[in-house]
Amino acid sequence: MMMFHSKINRKLKKQYIVLTILFLIACSPSYASFVLIPMDADSQQNHLKAYGIAYWTLSKDIKVRWLLNYKGGSFLLPDTEDIKKECTIRGVSYEVLSVAKTDEILDEISSPSKNMEAVVLEKAPKIAVYSPKGNQPWDDAVTMVLTFAEIPYETVYDKEVLEDNLILYDWLHLHHEDFTGQYGKFYNRYRSDSWYVKNKKESEDKARELGFNKVSDEKLAVALKIRDYVVGGGFMFAMCSATDSFDIALAAEGVDICESMFDGDPSEPGYQSKIDYNKTFAFKNFILERSPNVYEFSSIDMTRNRRIPKTTDYFTLMDFSAKWDPIPTMLCQNHTALVKGFMGQTTAYKRDEIKSNVLILGENRTNSEARYIHGIKGKGFFTFYGGHDPEDYQHHVGDPKTELELHPTSPGYRLILNNVLFPAAKKKKQKT
Repeated sequence: MMMFHSKINRKLKKQYIVLTILFLIACSPSYASFVLIPMDADSQQNHLKAYGIAYWTLSKDIKVRWLLNYKGGSFLLPDTEDIKKECTIRGVSYEVLSVAKTDEILDEISSPSKNMEAVVLEKAPKIAVYSPKGNQPWDDAVTMVLTFAEIPYETVYDKEVLEDNLILYDWLHLHHEDFTGQYGKFYNRYRSDSWYVKNKKESEDKARELGFNKVSDEKLAVALKIRDYVVGGGFMFAMCSATDSFDIALAAEGVDICESMFDGDPSEPGYQSKIDYNKTFAFKNFILERSPNVYEFSSIDMTRNRRIPKTTDYFTLMDFSAKWDPIPTMLCQNHTALVKGFMGQTTAYKRDEIKSNVLILGENRTNSEARYIHGIKGKGFFTFYGGHDPEDYQHHVGDPKTELELHPTSPGYRLILNNVLFPAAKKKKQKT
């Protein structure tokens, strides 16, 4: 009899636990409603910090839905007090949706007649910024916006890359680096300035410390490690001179293209004919700039050929199918299709020198230039973005930093943050 009652008690206890769990689920705010972070021009007061909210949510092991082309690429999150509190603290606009309203929005997005898609973001990517030690966050647009959006990152440089530490990270940004070993081609104007002399000596000392006779050889070794990182499945984002100098370094592997003021000996005779465009990520058929006195690496960059007044310098984001091309659609999410142009050592790319398998995401068709491009290399992805600072039209050495508090809705900076979240997306086979 006691055994019989014991079985009944265990059964009742089990039923009670199940009913309690069901009750808690039914009453849970995360199931009763959702938080929508709109990303259109009218509804969002701080687009940049909104990305930080999405990242912060992912870091708590909570999935986020990125609603591509819905109100500027909005984010849909579970309704929790912590998320709403964090939005309020960071000044991010949000609204609470009922389950019925959420279903209505998701039904609209799933309609074949709508160029929209809901992409699931699963995990906060671990971010590395390739940048010299001692650089301040405002030395680079990416570190500035990561800091402003409160997205954590770690800094790596040549030693860490050569020691294969990139495998620890999901996403890598290349600082405005010169991978050719020509010290940014600053020789003509700045060779006597203390910062240039100091940088050159430190670079030479570092190369020797790492076992290389020349800075150009050391930077090539770094570029090859980064190439392998991408081929193996990494996500690489580069801006300004880190884009074309990276490809030039790869194409010039085994060829001395540096003049004596850079590496102590003359360049190799006829080096242009020895460039191997098959080794590059994005560019083809470019002509290298031979003169050390010219602030330019090659014909890839359009800076010297631009005749566009600042007041009319804009580029247009391309329109892709959200359902069939979710990756470029993610990278182009914005509250405007027209983005202010901005200069850099590498400002824009000559369209004729971009490989046919590379997607142009943003362009100035009038000037026949690409500003924002993306491609696949092996199992990984790369994105190149021309210009130095999206809210500083013509940044010069020594200029003050950009105060992003004054530009919380910057479309140009949004493109950077699209790339930051891109590795978090649930992997789907890309449609071609």
